[in-house]
Amino acid sequence: MMLKTALVLGLVALSPAVAMASPSCTTEPQEKWMSQDAMKAKVDELGYTIKTFQVTGNCYEIYGFTKDNKRAEVYFNPVTGDVVEAEIDG
Repeated sequence: MMLKTALVLGLVALSPAVAMASPSCTTEPQEKWMSQDAMKAKVDELGYTIKTFQVTGNCYEIYGFTKDNKRAEVYFNPVTGDVVEAEIDG
């Protein structure tokens, strides 16, 4: 019974981590990715203001704001610059 309880608690503890996993943005090696400066310029062209820019898994990710000043968390394909997933608040 203790083992079953421990297993269930372990699975429950891991569930949020699985739910919060970043999307898969590309299978291309980093040598084929656009530079971070080029990606930041593209993000700016798309109307986002960058607060934080980072590499997350195989994605470029930003935390910032839309042109309408709504908070945004956006994952980009680092090869094409396309939006893969976006969460906009507000």
